[in-house]
Amino acid sequence: MTEPGASPEDPWVKVEYAYSDNSLDPESTHKGSVVSRANSIGSTSASSVPNTDDEDSDYQQESYKESYKDRRRRAHTQAEQKRRDAIKRGYDDLQTIVPTCQQQDFSIGSQKLSKAIVLQKTIDYIQFLHKEKKKQEEEVSTLRKDVTALKIMKVNYEQIVKAHQDNPHEGEDQVSDQVKFNVFQGIMDSLFQSFNASISVASFQELSACVFSWIEEHCEPQTLREIVIGVLHQLKNQLY
Repeated sequence: MTEPGASPEDPWVKVEYAYSDNSLDPESTHKGSVVSRANSIGSTSASSVPNTDDEDSDYQQESYKESYKDRRRRAHTQAEQKRRDAIKRGYDDLQTIVPTCQQQDFSIGSQKLSKAIVLQKTIDYIQFLHKEKKKQEEEVSTLRKDVTALKIMKVNYEQIVKAHQDNPHEGEDQVSDQVKFNVFQGIMDSLFQSFNASISVASFQELSACVFSWIEEHCEPQTLREIVIGVLHQLKNQLY
C-alpha cells in the first residue's frame, strides 16, 4: 500500500515496496544466491573429479589379462622346453645304444654327429639286426631238422640193436660186402656200356641232349630191373 502523498512513480516507493515484500528479502536472496552458487561449484567440481573406482577396476582387469597371458606364455615355453629336452635325450640314447654311432667317422672328423646321421645309422643298424634275426631263424630251423633226423636215426639204431640182442645168431649167413660190391659193379658196368655208346662229347649242348636221351631210354624202371636180374643171375652162377 502506498503512503498518502507519495506518487506511484516515485522510485523510492518502488524500492521500499520491493524490500517490504517477503519474497524479495535481501538476506534470503543473498543466501539463496550463495547456496545456488555453492551447488553449482560443487556439481562442477564433482563432475571434474575422476572416478577412481572405475579406473581401479579397469587396471585390475588389465593386470589380470596381462598375468593370464604371461602364464600362458610361460606354460607354452616350459612345454616347448620339455619337448626339446625329450628329443635331445632320445638322440643321446640312440648314440649310446647304436654301436655304429660310437664309431668314429673320419669323413666328419671329431664333429658331433648331426640328427640326420644319427637317424640314418639307427635305420642301418635296425636293418642289420633284421637280417641277422632272419639268418638265425634259418639256422635254428636247420638245426631243428637235424635234431629230428638224429632222433629218427637214434630210434632206428635202437631197434637194430634190440633186434640183434633178441637174435644174436641172425645175420651170420648174410651176403658179404664183396658180394654187394660185385652186384653194384655189374650194374654200373652195364649202364656205362650203354652210356658210352649213346653219349657224344663234341659240345656241352650235345652232351646235355645225349644225357637226357640216355636217361629216358636206358634208365627206365623196367630196363633197370632187367639189368639187376641179369647181374644177380650171373653172380649166382659164379658163386654156386
